[in-house]
Amino acid sequence: MNLALRDIRHHRGRFLLTCLGLALLLGVVMSMVGIFRGLESDALTLARAAGTDLWVVEPGRRGPFAETSRIPRDARDTVARLAGVAEAGVITYQVVEAPVDARKVRMFVIGYEPGHPGGPLAVIAGRPIGRSHFEMVIDRRAGIPLGAEIKLGKDVFTVVGHTAGQVDSVGNPVAYLTLKDAQTLQFTLDGAAARNQAARGETANSNQVNAVIARVKPGVSPREVAAGVSRWKHLTALTQAEQEELLLSSLVDKARKQIGLFTILLLIVSAVVIALIVYTMTLDKTREIATLKLIGAPDRAIVGLILQQALAMGVIGFSTGAALVYSVHEHFPRRIVLLVGDDLILAGIVLAVCVLASLAGVRYALRIDPAQALGG
Repeated sequence: MNLALRDIRHHRGRFLLTCLGLALLLGVVMSMVGIFRGLESDALTLARAAGTDLWVVEPGRRGPFAETSRIPRDARDTVARLAGVAEAGVITYQVVEAPVDARKVRMFVIGYEPGHPGGPLAVIAGRPIGRSHFEMVIDRRAGIPLGAEIKLGKDVFTVVGHTAGQVDSVGNPVAYLTLKDAQTLQFTLDGAAARNQAARGETANSNQVNAVIARVKPGVSPREVAAGVSRWKHLTALTQAEQEELLLSSLVDKARKQIGLFTILLLIVSAVVIALIVYTMTLDKTREIATLKLIGAPDRAIVGLILQQALAMGVIGFSTGAALVYSVHEHFPRRIVLLVGDDLILAGIVLAVCVLASLAGVRYALRIDPAQALGG
């Protein structure tokens, strides 16, 4: 009979409790990796939601996500007339907080021109915006039902459609308005602030947008069109690939380093825990191992006993932790993205950690004197 399995059965309760603790620890490690993947996915979701090839922003800026950018609305016509551009649209971004029933919902509002790039690529329930004013499409994560009325600024909007998976880089649900409504919400003051503005003889400049987005014709290089925009129109133009790289380096880089550091620390803690448990279990089996040596058991059988127990602990702990995370990850406040590739890499690391952590126990077992089997 397998010696490792026999010993596990003999100390079943302690072994299972140890595996449970290790499973919780590895579950946290897996969650950290999933949180990072979720951050990366959320950061890119917003840039990919427009389905565009080119981003044109204020000169010298890296906007609209990394820096603030404001350009005239008619810049769209300028970009649309460039050779190689199939269609162009304008877009505005802002974060607002709205009262919904008895709670506050923080949302990322995108203003776009219906019929031009920038709107939701897919509406999973309800319909897209069909009127020029006071209609809204919002991600279902906001928990706002179709037909609900939401007050933004001084206007009331009706939710006519739902999207799925549309969130900004911090997890706020994305809401779509028409460009005119979004500009009114962003630039027009209300109440006393509006009266103060009128008293100073000032008016709101609602002819600005945050970016012009464009799709190029098939076979046309977005990079060449971007270079033409920067050279002749004195605006900053980024391709979609450059925008995504900028997002990852400016918004996700610090989070990636922090989560990576925590993940490494947790793996080190896991290795220490496994090493301590294996070493303690080996200490408890001193007389049994001495007896095995006394009856002529080879060293490889003793090494196998310890190594198999460590690997069994890692496999059971990882499997239980993975099952736990996969069953609850949908209920986390932030998106957790679990990739099979990441899980396989983590499983390999856990097995390697188990082998390394068992070395202290193996070293101790090989140094046990067979005469200890005859001791009192």
